[in-house]
Amino acid sequence: MPDISPGTDLRRRAGWLPDQDALEGWLKGHQQRAEAKGNQVVMHPVILEFKELIAGDPVLRMYLDRMITEVPHGRYYSRQHLTSVDQMLLLINEVLTVAPEFGDQAVTLPLAGILDWTMGTAAGFAAYRHPQLNTMLQKVLNVWCQFLSSNESRYVLNDTPTGWKSEQACKAVGIEQFQHDPQDQYWGFASWNDYFTRTFKDGQRPVADPDDDTVIVSECESMPYSVKTNVQRQDRFWIKDQPYSLHDMLAGDEAVERFVGGTVYQAFLSATDYHRWHSPVAGTIVRAFVEQGTYYSEADAEGADAVDPRNSQGYQAHVAARAIFVIEADNPAIGQVAFMPVGMNEVSSCVIDPGITPGQHVAKGEELGYFQFGGSTHCLIFGPGVIKDFNLTAVPQLHDPNAPTVRVRSHLATTHP
Repeated sequence: MPDISPGTDLRRRAGWLPDQDALEGWLKGHQQRAEAKGNQVVMHPVILEFKELIAGDPVLRMYLDRMITEVPHGRYYSRQHLTSVDQMLLLINEVLTVAPEFGDQAVTLPLAGILDWTMGTAAGFAAYRHPQLNTMLQKVLNVWCQFLSSNESRYVLNDTPTGWKSEQACKAVGIEQFQHDPQDQYWGFASWNDYFTRTFKDGQRPVADPDDDTVIVSECESMPYSVKTNVQRQDRFWIKDQPYSLHDMLAGDEAVERFVGGTVYQAFLSATDYHRWHSPVAGTIVRAFVEQGTYYSEADAEGADAVDPRNSQGYQAHVAARAIFVIEADNPAIGQVAFMPVGMNEVSSCVIDPGITPGQHVAKGEELGYFQFGGSTHCLIFGPGVIKDFNLTAVPQLHDPNAPTVRVRSHLATTHP
């Protein structure tokens, strides 16, 4: 089977951020809202802790200051929206009570909107790999997640053009397929996160060939990104073509050796996709854990293209916050399979269902967990010789804007009988 790798004409951000003009318009408005409060602004304790960290760490302070000044002027931004570290913290503070909006020109990732071009600077590449910064970012994201899990976050569930109940949003999401109460103001959802982790109605997304253990199903509703064969135990995942390095992806798990020489399938989720994960095979859970990692680190080998996080997906599968599942398939021809849902930017809250524990048997297509806010990318890893072929819908077609999304629990691949 030949390698099928991503090209450069990747659909930008899959609905997570708008084009540059719209993003600049949002940044201007967000900045004006934050600064208009003047002395009335109340800085959240987590932002004050962030400020203390920066003040006490001269290396981190240098990185953050330099990444702001290194953002290119003129070519990409019509004006520089970030001017100082203190202003950056003010804008982040304002996001902590903001929920994502809908639309091609809306900002679904407000924190990424603020930090957008700093991630692609020389200092930014270093800053977002800084361990203490990532620990602090995790705290900030946890605070934001608390808001997104509150009743107050439902204000975006409305029928305005940027609301998730608008006609366009209903069509993009396919809300008629999901459990909801059309008579309720908020469709029966308790929060933004409750809406975003919505579940399908009974009968939607049936499991493909449930009694055929040679058929492997899609674990997520997603767009194919890459298929690589003969993957290595360790490789230089930080270089331009971002080869897969199994030891790093799986955080040194003891199952790594089983997958050397095997196949990695990777796909990404858009802002309107279903964000729960399902088992690709029937089998027994060997391990299931969350590996902490980076949140905004991108592949500097991509150069200017690094600012589009979709171009850093292979790299991020090795360093970003992610969940790791190892499943012993009932079919001995499959053996062990690894599944990795990977967070990108602020989409890094990987939640494993409480009932998923080592020794538990799962059916093919059974739910494993979910991204608490949004979703980003995921990998399936197979041992050598396991995959006979992939379904045509699972073959990456990144140059085709109309390429179909692979539906969760649909036929993804086949193993040898």
